[in-house]
Amino acid sequence: MKFLHLVWCNLKRKKLRTALTLLSILVAFLLFGFLCAMGESLTAGVTMAGADRLVTRHKISLIMLLPENYQARMLRVPGVAAVMHQTWFNGIYQDPKNFFANMPVEPSAFHAMFPEILLPDDQLKAWKANRTGAIVGRSLAERFGWKIGDRIPLKSPIWPRAGADVWEFDLVGIFDGASKGTDLSRLFFRYDYFDEARTGGKGQVGWYTVRIANPQHAPEVAAKIDAEFANSPYETKTEPEGAFAQGFAQQIADVGSILMAILSAVFFTILLVAGNTMAQSVRERTEEIGVLKAIGFSNVGVLMLVLMESLVLAALGGGLGLGLAWLVTAKGIPLPSFLPVFYLLPRDIFIGLGLMAVLGVTAGLLPALQAMRLQIAVALRRNG
Repeated sequence: MKFLHLVWCNLKRKKLRTALTLLSILVAFLLFGFLCAMGESLTAGVTMAGADRLVTRHKISLIMLLPENYQARMLRVPGVAAVMHQTWFNGIYQDPKNFFANMPVEPSAFHAMFPEILLPDDQLKAWKANRTGAIVGRSLAERFGWKIGDRIPLKSPIWPRAGADVWEFDLVGIFDGASKGTDLSRLFFRYDYFDEARTGGKGQVGWYTVRIANPQHAPEVAAKIDAEFANSPYETKTEPEGAFAQGFAQQIADVGSILMAILSAVFFTILLVAGNTMAQSVRERTEEIGVLKAIGFSNVGVLMLVLMESLVLAALGGGLGLGLAWLVTAKGIPLPSFLPVFYLLPRDIFIGLGLMAVLGVTAGLLPALQAMRLQIAVALRRNG
């Protein structure tokens, strides 16, 4: 660190070139932060899935329904501790652009199944007492400015209501999450109200969530559930909740592969830019490097000096980019319709720090080796 002033002076030698290189690295790490946050948003359901929860859906397709009376039969399967059902409602609030998830559920079973959803006891009690009651996540309430006591009209193209164009719900609760990754952009309402008022599909539900007594026996319990309904008109497919959520994410794209391809292309380009900057810097200082060696700098000392310059460049640009990404993602959700969860994980920050180190060493290694091998006599007479 005693040569940091010398490194800084070298970086200031060509201010425009250094600034452009820093800007390139900053943009690369800013993009890295945004893509990591986006990937976490698209796969939040996978990472937040309970290890002791399974999802049972129709064997052919998720859009096909299952009988409501399957719940009682599933409860009799050995290893099953609790069962609840949900159905995709696809309710639209005011404008089709106002997309958010909304499902009918049974309040008591729902509350017991998902302990990560925090709803005050008085609001849970109000939900159980109000047939048209609904609860929403904190971010969804803030998005539309809803407060407890509001009347929320939704129109569903899938489930028309008998005798009315819209479904109306009384907002009786606003829930928070036990962790930062909990999706707070959803609305839940009572299944009995939904089943009574819908024009078709009565007595049918979308899928079941199953809590099992021992997560280690998940494959065996899943196989038993599917065997219970084998050769019936409504055969089932049971899978871990994480796999079910992954299926939703895969409908958008293979998120991991896309992120890896984009980041690889970006960092390869930035590596070439930073490497070229360091190579030019070493060529321009050939005579100075010869002088340093002549006054006592060792080959290893010159090597470390050039590497330190490259690392400082990567750390400054990367740190600014990653810090800016953290500040932006910390402010919340930019696209609540599509990214219900949007934040930068500590894991991704540490990965970013590691990438800075790799970028700095890789970009500076060849120029540093070139400087280390430079002979004093050759360096001093190059410009003579």
